[in-house]
Amino acid sequence: MTAQTCPRQHQRTTMEIASLEPSLYTVKAVFILDNDGNRLLSKYYDTELYPSMKEQKNFEKNVFNKTHKADNEIAFVEGMTIVYKCSIDLFFYVVGSAQENELMLMAVLNCLFESLGQILRKNVERRCLLDNMDGVFLVVDEIIDGGVILESDPQQVIQKVNYRADENPLSEQSVAQHITDKLAMTSNIMQSAKEQIKWSILK
Repeated sequence: MTAQTCPRQHQRTTMEIASLEPSLYTVKAVFILDNDGNRLLSKYYDTELYPSMKEQKNFEKNVFNKTHKADNEIAFVEGMTIVYKCSIDLFFYVVGSAQENELMLMAVLNCLFESLGQILRKNVERRCLLDNMDGVFLVVDEIIDGGVILESDPQQVIQKVNYRADENPLSEQSVAQHITDKLAMTSNIMQSAKEQIKWSILK
């Protein structure tokens, strides 16, 4: 699909955006659907946005119906800004508020897509995704934590989940170790976020 320029986009390049980490831009939700619109993965970070499973699935169905045949990468549905892309039989969506910077959301989407391309050895399709869900969830959690964007560099994401294209899939032990390490890093991440706030204000 061909990207279209949106007049509301800020004058920043993707590289400049990627250098702002951790970012305090908020992601409302991330979900992956198959080519029939069925949910394969979803994470909602705003508890007030579609709090029930039924509301979430209705929203996802509405988004899918308005995007799966469209020839662009940005949509505005139910007051939300949505960026998306497809691969074979998968659709990837990142959702932000109506005021959110589309370039920032697109940086998250591209990071997610490229990171999954590496852990799935470029086989970004439904069956391979379902066979590697542990790794997929780890990738999402390394990019976004509680709606806060922590990373937009696919190489850094892959490094953090201890996953290489030429290695075997994550074992249960390595997954458990990663979770332990991530919990230990939480305080450092929050401190970095606070420093980012100070940096943004001073700038």
